[in-house]
Amino acid sequence: MDIVLQQVGYLYAKDSPFEKRALEEVNATIPSGSYTAIIGHTGSGKSTLLLHLNGLLKPSEGSVRVGPTVITSDTKGKSLKDVRKHVGIVFQFPEHQLFEETVEKDIMFGPLNFDIPEEEARSRAHELIKLLGLPPDVAQKSPFDLSGGQMRRVAIAGVLAFNPSVLILDEPTAGLDPRGRKEIMELFHRLHVEENLTTILVTHSMEDAARYADQVLVMHDGRSVLSGTPEEVFGQAEELASYRLGVPRSVQFQRDFEKLTGTQLGRLALTEEQLAKEMAVVLKEAGGRR
Repeated sequence: MDIVLQQVGYLYAKDSPFEKRALEEVNATIPSGSYTAIIGHTGSGKSTLLLHLNGLLKPSEGSVRVGPTVITSDTKGKSLKDVRKHVGIVFQFPEHQLFEETVEKDIMFGPLNFDIPEEEARSRAHELIKLLGLPPDVAQKSPFDLSGGQMRRVAIAGVLAFNPSVLILDEPTAGLDPRGRKEIMELFHRLHVEENLTTILVTHSMEDAARYADQVLVMHDGRSVLSGTPEEVFGQAEELASYRLGVPRSVQFQRDFEKLTGTQLGRLALTEEQLAKEMAVVLKEAGGRR
């Protein structure tokens, strides 16, 4: 399911004394099956943008096309409900949205709200408990009796339960330790591949954007200012700096190494693993010339 934004603008509190522009002339295409990272400094419009992708906000100007549905300022509720069947959002701290008395009921809530039969919703809930690495006996437990990491997985299962074809992740690792962040990001990547999802990641982590995304969209002051593959975007360190953004640690280390030694690595190293491989090649060649 392709998503296309054309000249999207958004005003909070439009036509009031408190009117504030959050988005202006945003253009972007998110191909079906892609993994897109949206990056930008705080206040750049990332979160406002993602709320347009499943109709929680409607554009003040321009249009958002989600599959066959075009959303404008005039779009009515029924069309938005159809979009929300296909686009799921995992917000920051999704475990704060848990509310049912059992894990099973919490995961089933979304599908039942979209008129999925109860038995089908229950079956899907138990499939997701297994898929997300939770023990089978959590189904009848209160979600509030679980660990923080388990609660987050239950909340994610609730989003996945109605089988969205587009999954939006808004800083999904917020508040987790390094191990927890890696586990959750690897989980989302596995789901992206196995479920053939279109995945959109809003993140402050240049490392996550570089490691997982097929394409990167840079937001600055409510505008889409740069887009391309991770190699294309993170290869423009000076331009990113003008938007108050950095590059992944591996890219910065590579640039420092190249400047210090006068040696160019064969490719831009977006991850530590790529950096190690490229440096091993250079060091091997240097050893062979001695």
